[in-house]
Amino acid sequence: MYPLDFPAAERFHADRQARLADIRDLKMARSSHAYVRGSTVQFYAWLEKGNATLPQGPDVWICGDCHIGNLGPIADVKGRVSIQIRDLDQTVWGNPAHDIVRLGLSLASAARGSDLPGLTTVRILEQLVAGYTAALEGNFDAEKDRSARSAPIQAVLAQSVRRTWKDLAVERLGDRDRFLSGKRFWALADAERAELETLVASEDVRRLLTRLHSRTDDAEVSLVDAAYWLKGCSSLGRLRYAVLVRIGKGRNAQLAMVDVKEAIHAAAPHSDEHPMPDDPAERVLTGARALSPSLGNRMLAGTVLGKSVFLRELMPQDLKIEVRSLSPEAAATLAKYLGSVVGRAHGRQMTAAQRGEWAEELEQRRLRDVDAPSWLWRSVVDLVGRHEAAYLEHCRRQNAIPHPGADRTLAAIV
Repeated sequence: MYPLDFPAAERFHADRQARLADIRDLKMARSSHAYVRGSTVQFYAWLEKGNATLPQGPDVWICGDCHIGNLGPIADVKGRVSIQIRDLDQTVWGNPAHDIVRLGLSLASAARGSDLPGLTTVRILEQLVAGYTAALEGNFDAEKDRSARSAPIQAVLAQSVRRTWKDLAVERLGDRDRFLSGKRFWALADAERAELETLVASEDVRRLLTRLHSRTDDAEVSLVDAAYWLKGCSSLGRLRYAVLVRIGKGRNAQLAMVDVKEAIHAAAPHSDEHPMPDDPAERVLTGARALSPSLGNRMLAGTVLGKSVFLRELMPQDLKIEVRSLSPEAAATLAKYLGSVVGRAHGRQMTAAQRGEWAEELEQRRLRDVDAPSWLWRSVVDLVGRHEAAYLEHCRRQNAIPHPGADRTLAAIV
């Protein structure tokens, strides 16, 4: 057993954070779309300043950071796959319009990254609202995903359902049964590993892991290896661990991988009329179970080094949507489909009357020549301009920062 020297672990993590800050800034400098993904706080500041008059929908749990990369295939406890919101770090009780604007900004940024004309952005926002409102009119007692899927969605779903544990192991471990320290995985402080061993040995974690895939209820769970995981962008620098565990003993033992992530207090603007759990990890779990049940029911809250964390087993089917290039038609279809995903996530929390009133509100206040609400169009146009300017300033600052002897090329760290 490793000694629990918390001060040493805190110093270790502080040094690590200094290195991660540089990596995060470089990742955000890759493209304006990457900058939008990593600059969530700027979006929240825009909301707080009231730069646009947004409609007030019925308060529900919202994602809070609803960009394209935070949606994707998720497997439930039985391995069934559906597209849901997959990152709930900023989930809060709030106005559903915030998620619509954030997703609209992300889609518009992706369109610009694909060199699509401005007319495509008009179409994207029209289809985003069309998909969202159509989802509000669905049957939430027997929810079915009948929305048209664009090529990127079809491709990621096809890849997801074919994947097995072997695929996940090859991606994360290669041909080893340990994490290889390098660009993605870094060494731990002794106290960190000891804390993770204690967490994995807890009865709550054992129950969570053994109920997936109909594993033996009384199987023992033990830690095989663990590493600090360089993953994400806006959350880079928090505690984040990849943990390899063994479930069971002998010939029937299985390996599994667990993602352990620090939860922090939400920066997203939220409603004061609805209480939320004080513990950040419990807030994330509560929001996840409301918005993305397939994911939320696979998660658990805990603590590492006195900090709130949440954990989930990494399933081979869990993927994120990667948008590298889009045609105008694919961009519009993608927008409609993702709008329907968010519409279902919000709508399942509303009464039928609330869904009807909210859909009617979204149908109003349209621009004469844009079949989307004027508040959404003006918000996205304003945000695209602000983020484009901020992105260029970010790149200028990165170019001016001297790092003697450091290899700061993206190929070296990303």
